[in-house]
Amino acid sequence: MNTVEAITAAIAQLPPEQVARVRDWLNEQAEAARDARIEQDERAGRLNALAERALAQHRAGQTR
Repeated sequence: MNTVEAITAAIAQLPPEQVARVRDWLNEQAEAARDARIEQDERAGRLNALAERALAQHRAGQTR
């Protein structure tokens, strides 16, 4: 049994309240990773073209 299988088997044995705590922790980890990636992309300038396109659409009256 590998680590992931062991973890999922252990989670399957937990009561619902503890499963919820594990789920919340995993969601927090995913959010932190997503935020870090967005910050890296921003610092690297990878969002500049997207921002410029959005501003151009707004100036052209194509936004709500």
